[in-house]
Amino acid sequence: MAQSIPDMNPIKTLALLNLLLTASVVANAEADQPVHLFIFSGQSNMARMDPETGFMAEVNKLFGEEKVVYIKVAKGGQPICRWLEEWEAIATEAGMDEIHRKRIHKGGKVEFYQPILDQYEELLKQRTLLESVTFCWMQGERDANGGADAAYKKSLQQLIASLRRDVKCPDMNIVIGRIGDYALDRPSCVAVRQAQREIADEDAHGAWVDVDDLNDREVRGVMKSVVHYNRPEGYVVLGQRFARQGHALIKGKEPAENGRP
Repeated sequence: MAQSIPDMNPIKTLALLNLLLTASVVANAEADQPVHLFIFSGQSNMARMDPETGFMAEVNKLFGEEKVVYIKVAKGGQPICRWLEEWEAIATEAGMDEIHRKRIHKGGKVEFYQPILDQYEELLKQRTLLESVTFCWMQGERDANGGADAAYKKSLQQLIASLRRDVKCPDMNIVIGRIGDYALDRPSCVAVRQAQREIADEDAHGAWVDVDDLNDREVRGVMKSVVHYNRPEGYVVLGQRFARQGHALIKGKEPAENGRP
């Protein structure tokens, strides 16, 4: 004969129901709380930056009770064409010959743009209210080193325009990390740096981050500026600067003009 299940203590039952109700209310309240979204993308220096260290620690100070979330898509050694369907046409218009274009493109796919949108859509399933969107970009060394600087400015402008369209945020903020001073003797490096500053300065919702003080390292007894930043402090500072410039844009303040807030 099956044993009967004893009745649960009414007091315990009520306590359990209250607990479940409270958890449901908290979850719904959190889902309905407006959030500030930061989108991080780029190549190796972005890939090496852990937003949980410098960035999140800084936004917690700056935003207080306001909620900040982020998504990140980054991989080392990638040219901007890996984010941009229109790159081939832009490069052709910029005067890059077919051999040069193939050397940069190498038959690779546009593999890093859709993952941004995929993570964005997943976020929307959990967070229905976005108070702001800020795109943080740290990329350009591959294009500068590969001599693809002629197409860089228009390519980055197109990427920003596409992202604003696809996340349905025409006033999306942008914070561009200007590539470092590791090769100022190369015109292509100087040109990419200039393009990044121009885009940030010309955009009403733009700011930039300077990294020239984060990449000085002793190499065989000589201090040099290198491609990657000093670990971990360089990447902590990078995250802090993205947070501070983004916060200024979101709050309608002037971002640091020198890129070092």
